[in-house]
Amino acid sequence: MVTIKKSLHLLAAVLFALSPMASIANNDTIQQENTVHVEETATAVETTETVDSHSEENAEKSNDQFVKEFIDHHLMDDHYYSFFGDRELHRHYGFALPIILLDNGVKVFMSSEDFVYNGKVVENGGQYYKYYHGKIYEVNGPEGTIEYNEDHKVINKMPMDFSITKNVAGLLLASVLLFLGFTALAKTYKNGPNALPKGIARGLEPLVIYVRDEMAKPNIGAKYKQFMPYLLSVFFLIFLLNLLGLTPLGLNVTGNISVTVCLAMFTFLYTNIKGNKDYWKHIFWMPGVPVPMKIVLAPIEILGMFTKPFSLLIRLFANITAGHSVVMGLIAVGFIMQEALSTPGAVGISFALSLFLTFLEILIAFLQAFIFTMLSSLFIGSAVQEHDHH
Repeated sequence: MVTIKKSLHLLAAVLFALSPMASIANNDTIQQENTVHVEETATAVETTETVDSHSEENAEKSNDQFVKEFIDHHLMDDHYYSFFGDRELHRHYGFALPIILLDNGVKVFMSSEDFVYNGKVVENGGQYYKYYHGKIYEVNGPEGTIEYNEDHKVINKMPMDFSITKNVAGLLLASVLLFLGFTALAKTYKNGPNALPKGIARGLEPLVIYVRDEMAKPNIGAKYKQFMPYLLSVFFLIFLLNLLGLTPLGLNVTGNISVTVCLAMFTFLYTNIKGNKDYWKHIFWMPGVPVPMKIVLAPIEILGMFTKPFSLLIRLFANITAGHSVVMGLIAVGFIMQEALSTPGAVGISFALSLFLTFLEILIAFLQAFIFTMLSSLFIGSAVQEHDHH
C-alpha cells in the first residue's frame, strides 16, 4: 500500500510538471516583427528634411517602438528559440524548435528563422502552413495567402498546435535540473539519517526543511506529509523558473498566463478533491448560522472557491511580468540614450540600475514561490482540517 501511494505521488508530480506544455503552445498572442515595421521605416526615409518637427516625432515613435519590441521579445513565447536579434538586419540568432501539429494526422517539422519571422511557407504531407502573428495557419498553397472575413479576422484553418515552444523548452530544462538535484538529495538519505548532503543537495535540503516546517506543518497539520510532494514541486519549480528568467537564456515561463493557470488549477484540484465533509458543509450550509444567512453566504463561499486560485495565478503572472518589463525597459532606454545623446556613460547607468533591479528580482523570485506555496498550503489546510462545532 505504501508503494502504491508513493507511485501515485510520483505520477502526480510528473503530470504537474508536464501539464502546462500543451496549453503554452496555443498561448502565444504577441505579434511578431512583420512588414509593417519595414513600411514605417521606408516612410520615415521618404519624409523631407525641411519639416524638423515631423522628423523628431518619427524618431520618438521609433524609440518607443524599439523599447516595446525589446520588452515583447523577452516576454513572448515563441516557436523559435531566439536569444537576441538585429533590428537593422532583421535577423534573429538562436535555434529551431520542433513544430508538432495535429491536422489530418500528426505533422512534425522543425521551425526556422524564415518560417517564424520572414513569412516562409512550409509544406508537410501535402499541406502548407504559415506562421502569422504568433500562430500557425493552414494556407492553400506555396504563396501563403492569409484570408480575412468582414471584421478583418483571419479565417484560415488553425491546426491543433502541440509544438515545443520556447516556454516548453524552459519547463523541460527546469524539470531536468530538478530531477538531477533531488536525485542527488535522495542518494544522500540512502546513506543513513546522519549522512550530510554534498554539492547541490546541500543547498536543497534547507529549502526542503523550510517548506516542511514553515508552510506544510503550521497550515495543514498532522496530514501534511501527503501534500509535501506537491508543495515541494510547486515551490522549487516556480523558484527555479523565476531564476532562469533572470539569466541570458531569455525565459519568461512564469510570466506566461497559461503556466500560472495550470499551477493554480492543481492547487484548486488538491483543495477540493481532498476536502472533507466539514469543508463542504462550511461552503454550502454553514453550521451555527441562521438559515437566511446560510442562503446568502452559500453563493459567496462558492464564488470564493474560484477566486482563491484566480488570485494565485494573477499574482504570480503580474509580478513576474512587471519585473521583467522594468528590467528590459531600462536596458533598452540605456541604448536609446547613448544613441541620442552620444553619451557612452548612458549604457553604464542603465546597466547599473538594471543590475540593482535584477538583484531585487532574485528576492522577488523567492517571494513569489514562497507566497504561492504558502497560500496553497493554507487553502489545502482549510479543506482537510477537522472543525470543532461544540
